[in-house]
Amino acid sequence: MSMSEVDRSKRRFLIAATTAVGGVAAVGAAIPFVMSMLPSERAKAAGAPVEVDISKIEPGMILNIEWQGKPVWVVNRTKEMLASLSKLDSMLVDPNSEVPQQPDYCKNPTRSIKPEYLVAVGICTHLGCSPTYRPEVSPPDLGPDWLGGFFCPCHGSRFDLAARVYKGVPAPTNLVIPKHKYLANGRLLVGDDSKGA
Repeated sequence: MSMSEVDRSKRRFLIAATTAVGGVAAVGAAIPFVMSMLPSERAKAAGAPVEVDISKIEPGMILNIEWQGKPVWVVNRTKEMLASLSKLDSMLVDPNSEVPQQPDYCKNPTRSIKPEYLVAVGICTHLGCSPTYRPEVSPPDLGPDWLGGFFCPCHGSRFDLAARVYKGVPAPTNLVIPKHKYLANGRLLVGDDSKGA
């Protein structure tokens, strides 16, 4: 074997080895770059549905949860609270929920799937403040027509116990009702209303 044949075979080996190592290095460098373009677990969780145990919410009480970075309320309404809803229609901007602030299955007088449970996004439709839950009837600061609901302290918007907005307040529309569905054993899934397979 001549010296030029040995040099050529060494050269081919070195070129193949260098190409292989370079290819592995390129793939190794590309993986973190590609992975950085995928949404993080935190970002995925921010839009993911939230499962909630509602079995322990006493009648008249509210449970605050977070979904997509927003407060969501689950209120277990009493029979008296539900009975008060029909008394307010003349005082409300959109008593029949004509503005699409809720899924079609919640376009009813209680704005809910199960009448006793209200599920609503707790952000005022005026400027995005978070109203407070005021279940008491006719407190001095809210007037004699107040039958319980939500009061936004920022600019005075008022919502009834179905999250419908009163007339004459800054908020233009009812509070948003998110997609949701009930699971077995007192479990609620907020953010998903798809039917199971």
